[in-house]
Amino acid sequence: MFFHEAGSMQPLCFIRRMKRYLLLVMLLAWVQHAWAGPDALWHIVHEQCRPHGPDHSVSPCVVVNDRYAVLKDRVGASQYLLIPTRRLTGMEDPFITRADAPDYFAYAWRQSGRVSQSLGRALPPDDLSLAINSAYGRSQNQLHIHVDCIRPDVKVALHWARSRLGPAWVPLPLAGHAYRARLVGTGSLAGIRPFRLLRRDMADPVHEMGRHTLMVSAMTRPDGLVDFVLLDDRADPTHADPASGEELQDHTCGIARFP
Repeated sequence: MFFHEAGSMQPLCFIRRMKRYLLLVMLLAWVQHAWAGPDALWHIVHEQCRPHGPDHSVSPCVVVNDRYAVLKDRVGASQYLLIPTRRLTGMEDPFITRADAPDYFAYAWRQSGRVSQSLGRALPPDDLSLAINSAYGRSQNQLHIHVDCIRPDVKVALHWARSRLGPAWVPLPLAGHAYRARLVGTGSLAGIRPFRLLRRDMADPVHEMGRHTLMVSAMTRPDGLVDFVLLDDRADPTHADPASGEELQDHTCGIARFP
C-alpha cells in the first residue's frame, strides 16, 4: 500500500514542479517585456512604480515624486537612472530648457550617493558622473539621466586637461569622439542648468539639441572645493559617432577597485 501511494504521488509532484517552472517562465517573460521597447522606462515608472503593498513601496523604483523617479538600472552593479515623471522624449524636448523645468541634473547628482551605497564604498565626487545620450545614441524615448562611475581613463584625461578648462568650451577628444568641455560651477550643480547652457550656443536649438549628448563629472581642487565639468558631443553619423555620453561611464565601476 505504501509503495502504491508513493507512486501515485509522482504525477502530483511533477505537476507542482511544472507549475513552478511555468510561473518562473512567465515572470522572466514579464521582466523582459517590462524592459523591452523604446517606451519601457515610461511604462515602468507609471505602471509599476506606483505605491503598493502595506509599506507603500514604489519598487522597482527607489524614489518617486511629482518631478522624477529613480530606478536601479539592470545594467551594472551601481547604475541608476533619473527619469522625469513628465512625458519628455529626450535632449530634443523643448521643455527641458524652459525656466520652469525641474533642475534634472541637480536632482540626478543628489542621487549619486546611491552608487557608493550599491558598491559598499564611499566614492569621491571625481569618480562619479551623469550622462544623457542624444536622440541618436539612446534606446528609450523617455528622457533619463545615467548616474554611475566615470571611466578611469576619462578621469585621467580631465585631470590632465584641468589647466585648460574654464567657463568657455575647449576641445577635449575622448573615446575617439570630438567632445568639448567647460567648467560650470563650484560646490553644487543646483541652478547650473546644463540643458540651458548648451542651448545658448545654438543658432537653431529646435533642430540641434537632439543631436547632442551631455556628461557631467566633478574635479576636486587642492583646497577641497569641487568644480563641475560639463562635456558635450554632437552626433556625427559619417564618423560613427551617435553622441552617447554614456560611453564615458563605466558600468562595472572599475575605478572603485583602485587603491
